Amino acid sequence: MTPLPHHPVQNLGRTAVIAAVAILFTIPLPGVAAAPGTHSHRQPSADATDPTPSGTSIADARLRWPGWDKVVDTLLMRKYNTRIVLLGTMLLGIGAGTVGTFMLLRKRSLIGDVVSHASLPGIAIAFLYVEIAHPGSGRSLPSLLIGALIAGLIGVLCTLAISRFSRIKEDAALAIVLSVFFGLGIALFTIVQKLPTGQIAGLQQFIYGQTASMTANDVRLIGVASVVVLLVCGTLFKEFALLCFDEQFGRSQGWPTSRLDLALMGLVVCVAIIGLQSVGLLLVVAMLIIPAAAARFWTERLGAMTIIAAGIGGLSAWIGGAISSLFARFSAGAVIVLAGATFFLISLTLGSRRGLIPQLIDHLATSHRVGRHDLMRCIYELLESRAVRESNADTPTVPTTTDPLCDLSVSVDELLAARSWSLTRLQRLMRRSHHAGLLHTMSGKWHLTDDGARFARMVARNHRLWETFLILHADIAPSHVDRDADLIEHILEADLVEELQHAVQARYPQMGMPPSPHPLS
Repeated sequence: MTPLPHHPVQNLGRTAVIAAVAILFTIPLPGVAAAPGTHSHRQPSADATDPTPSGTSIADARLRWPGWDKVVDTLLMRKYNTRIVLLGTMLLGIGAGTVGTFMLLRKRSLIGDVVSHASLPGIAIAFLYVEIAHPGSGRSLPSLLIGALIAGLIGVLCTLAISRFSRIKEDAALAIVLSVFFGLGIALFTIVQKLPTGQIAGLQQFIYGQTASMTANDVRLIGVASVVVLLVCGTLFKEFALLCFDEQFGRSQGWPTSRLDLALMGLVVCVAIIGLQSVGLLLVVAMLIIPAAAARFWTERLGAMTIIAAGIGGLSAWIGGAISSLFARFSAGAVIVLAGATFFLISLTLGSRRGLIPQLIDHLATSHRVGRHDLMRCIYELLESRAVRESNADTPTVPTTTDPLCDLSVSVDELLAARSWSLTRLQRLMRRSHHAGLLHTMSGKWHLTDDGARFARMVARNHRLWETFLILHADIAPSHVDRDADLIEHILEADLVEELQHAVQARYPQMGMPPSPHPLS
């Protein structure tokens, strides 16, 4: 069995445990005095309970900007409820971003959506069961979460079973399970609403989320779940990486890919269930996928992508929670998702690896390099034939420079006749080459500089080496090899050029400038 390389991210679990435990112990326990005027019992956000300013109506829907004191209190988390909400959502965002990285690379981005929608009938069944057994206590949060967890696991197992033991594709299996479980949940919720206590049960908060009602116990639960997610991901990092990139190879090497897949699905279920109360089942999938998708634009390494995704998830949750605290009319779950979407748009635009602007810059740079290569090779081919004719003449030209190519000139009309460039494109290429110090003009004619002559020889030599290699080893006709060589010659590295030299040395032992294998126009 080939061992996988060690990765620094395996230490992520230990660090996460220490940090999360430190954070959890800073949260006041229920019943212990916190800040003056606050209570540990469940309560809405401190900003949501602020009295309406005098002279305004409670129906006033206008957006009011917060004062500087309120901004400072929110950013420094001075108020108890603000501290609870921000810590809870940040921990959830870190855990969701971490496990979402593997789901994105596993091409199972909608598993979180399946889990969240599949948990709806579990919540309804748990409420009905507890309400029937103990009337008036059906709103017990632990029982509702357990029901959601069981239903979510069943939904994931149904998805895996349908895709593995039938000919239905995985995307269709996801859609089937999601729609069936969500329809069952809506039907059961209709029954719950007809009960005497159904109207006041508040189960709809699991659909839309209710971040402001978090308590210290909820934050502890989220913190423990996030620590478990980070610990498992850090411990099984190389196994999850193998599962994401080459599951067939892992199975052939004896790795328990099925159990690893179930473990990864279990982490998704855990994060999705604890995220129901903060952002709701409709938006929890966004916390799983958006941070990972945004991180994909910044790196090609799995370890760095996991860390970036966790950071984006936590930062999005903090920004969204802070904005919701400053503007009480904004729903925290929706703002958190919008904050994550903002990071995604920034990454999509500016990402160093896959961002649109860096890709555009690379494309332009490649286009300029290819154009410069083509221009220098065209000039060399024109001057090469002319230098040969003058060297065979009875009265050869007396050289005035160290390189004979620099004494010869070329005109724009000759270049236009040799290539199918437009006059605008040719002038642009020559202007850029002039700024790069490869060409200079004299008496209306263009001459190569010393650097330009060396560069033109190198480009022409690499082109002909590649042409010769394709003719000798790829069985390409000399009349067609020029176009094929154009596709690869611009990215030849020094080691590849050396290999080409050895490959064609038997035909051209002098190792100088190989002749063109086809007639030059």
